[in-house]
Amino acid sequence: MAPPCHKPTAETRRQVETFSGVGLPHEQIAMLLDIDDKTLRKHYRRELDVGSAKATATVAQTLFKQATGGNTAAMIFWMKARAGWREKQEVALTDANGGPVRMIIEERIVDPRGDDRD
Repeated sequence: MAPPCHKPTAETRRQVETFSGVGLPHEQIAMLLDIDDKTLRKHYRRELDVGSAKATATVAQTLFKQATGGNTAAMIFWMKARAGWREKQEVALTDANGGPVRMIIEERIVDPRGDDRD
């Protein structure tokens, strides 16, 4: 005997949108509704897409309000994520007089028997 055909309700549509918005994988949403993944995608495609989009929009609005309200961390994140800002660090090694540092790299071969060789 075939399982009964799934009938979406207003409540299950709201649940799917919410679950999708908080990032639950489709497999887990389907499990919570006691349906197959394919059934979920067949009957709730819009809710899966809209839930994720609404959640992203809400977080983006909150971040924007924080950044424009003076939250320095939010400002920096926004500029890196949206405006292409990057941090760049340059390191220059100099001696006490400001000249270049002479570097000596020593290579040592260690004999596995414990006898060091130069």
